[in-house]
Amino acid sequence: MFSDVEMQLAYKLGNANINMFPYPHLYLENVFPADYYRRIQENLPRPEEMLPIEDVRPVKGYKERFVLELRDEHLAPLPQSKQQFWKELQHMMVENTNFGSLVFSKFEPFIAKRFEGQSNLEFYSETLLVEDTTNYALGPHTDSPRKVVTMLFYLPPDTSQSHLGTSIYIPNNPAFRCPGGPHHPREHFSRLHTNPFVPNSLFAFFKSDNSFHGVEPVMDPDTRRWLLLFDIYVKQGGQPQVQAAPAAAAAPKISFTF
Repeated sequence: MFSDVEMQLAYKLGNANINMFPYPHLYLENVFPADYYRRIQENLPRPEEMLPIEDVRPVKGYKERFVLELRDEHLAPLPQSKQQFWKELQHMMVENTNFGSLVFSKFEPFIAKRFEGQSNLEFYSETLLVEDTTNYALGPHTDSPRKVVTMLFYLPPDTSQSHLGTSIYIPNNPAFRCPGGPHHPREHFSRLHTNPFVPNSLFAFFKSDNSFHGVEPVMDPDTRRWLLLFDIYVKQGGQPQVQAAPAAAAAPKISFTF
């Protein structure tokens, strides 16, 4: 038996069109049922319950980003009711394999092309709650080489932060590609589009060597920019990133832990 939340997520994602330029991506609104989105807002942690990303991940220079991994040991400081809510969401999106499999199948032609000729690949997924504050910024980058699909669920309380969405960039040098890792100077790129950071919306994309994205400097005073991240990774052993291509290829032998 599927819940109403799972059904709406499946319907929205399963029927979404993928935009191909400059890399495969999609943007959706009203991804969760309205009453469930209200519950998300009610269960957002207090600022002191979030951790600086530098305490959780091997990154430096992002003191305006705070995160909370949706795992039991990280949820323990939250009140019991909030713990239960996020544990249930984690179960729905990660431990129950239906959602991860749907995301994987949505981007399967690109994934098959990227890993063509490789065998015995294993993929896994994770969820991460994120809070960005004033002065946060993220230069153009393509994400970690191990990233396969990135999903950014936007969680603002209203439309007043609509200008704070993730931006899509194209390099001024059309031949420039990046396998992933470094963040690049903005002056080397043109901002193609910024996704509206509006309640209950989703920006998702396939990780390629030209999936350049980032966040323009958040200059609004007293800003709290909430997101839920769902990401699919390949475990160590996958070969370096190749450019995304729309043509399907024979699927490699894979296994899932999501």
